[in-house]
Amino acid sequence: MKDRVTPFPDNLSALFRNHLEKVEMIHEKDLAKGYGTVYLPYALVRKYPNAEREWNWQFVFPGRGLSKDPRSEVIRRHHVDPSAINKAIKKVVRQTNITKKVSAHTFRHSFATHLLQRGTDIRTIQSLLGHKDLETTIIYTHVLKQGGEGVVSPLDDL
Repeated sequence: MKDRVTPFPDNLSALFRNHLEKVEMIHEKDLAKGYGTVYLPYALVRKYPNAEREWNWQFVFPGRGLSKDPRSEVIRRHHVDPSAINKAIKKVVRQTNITKKVSAHTFRHSFATHLLQRGTDIRTIQSLLGHKDLETTIIYTHVLKQGGEGVVSPLDDL
């Protein structure tokens, strides 16, 4: 899995802070019960012996329960499983009138398409999506089918 940086919407800041407070409480409870560690590479653990217990190393979206880490046999809380995210999305979609198939990947496509519609340059979108090949990102331009419609003339900026 690749790490990516993405813009964070201002209108979700308060909700996200609230979420992090709840996750921190879960972490504190796990620590009190003798758990609360996260797997870190050996070199990091050696350099920072307490890092695996520190809040700033914990998962932002942790799983519901504890389980045995297959790498170390240690009982700990892991990240939320991607299948849980997909199940939650499907549940919400069933509660709406949306008839199209929706998945987490749908949000990725929508993100790219909306960035294009707002005039974000294709290289920035390529970077945000983590595409190695620009041609992969260019596929999103075909979805728009706008041609020159909606383009603002650079002369309007004068």
